[in-house]
Amino acid sequence: MIYQQGQPSTSLFLVIEGKVKVSRIADDGHQVVIDIYQRDEFFGESALLNMSNCGEQATALQNTKLMTWTSAALEEIVVRRPLLAVALLQVLVARTISFGERMKSFCADNIQCRLARSLIRFSERFGTLVEDGSVHMIAFTHELLGQYVGTSREIVTHYMNQFRRQGYLDYSRKGVVLHREALCEWLRNPSSSRLIGATASNAS
Repeated sequence: MIYQQGQPSTSLFLVIEGKVKVSRIADDGHQVVIDIYQRDEFFGESALLNMSNCGEQATALQNTKLMTWTSAALEEIVVRRPLLAVALLQVLVARTISFGERMKSFCADNIQCRLARSLIRFSERFGTLVEDGSVHMIAFTHELLGQYVGTSREIVTHYMNQFRRQGYLDYSRKGVVLHREALCEWLRNPSSSRLIGATASNAS
């Protein structure tokens, strides 16, 4: 645990190595994943608001190294280097747009589509494209995916198994292999999942 609800962040963090999960605890006690951050990405920006309790917590998902600045130190740096303030603002605007897309998905998509969009997004951020066109990325627990898309671990397991049977992905404790283009095509026309799934299976 890097910081938690009872001890909110007082600093901005930059990930040097590893991955960090930032989440909130809902009123019913369930954990909601805000996002996962990797090397060269920062988190903890709520510290800039000097909030006594922002309801946020950050947890390292693996061995992680961080660089940190207090809000006061960051303010001094920004005064000396105004271009840094512009860069931070650009990152925060990009995050706002991304969160807006997720909110749109929560309103318009069913759980299966939300899961597919999340897997595609994670593959774009954390994945490695290989020669056969598939994308390899780290393993995500079904519990974490459920916290990200707003459902239970059991429902995520159901749809992950369904996607695997249709040929869109394969997964194990070692990682996830995603046929991203096929899954994107399925999102454009979910009703044709059997046909596209068969094509993805043959391609893999």
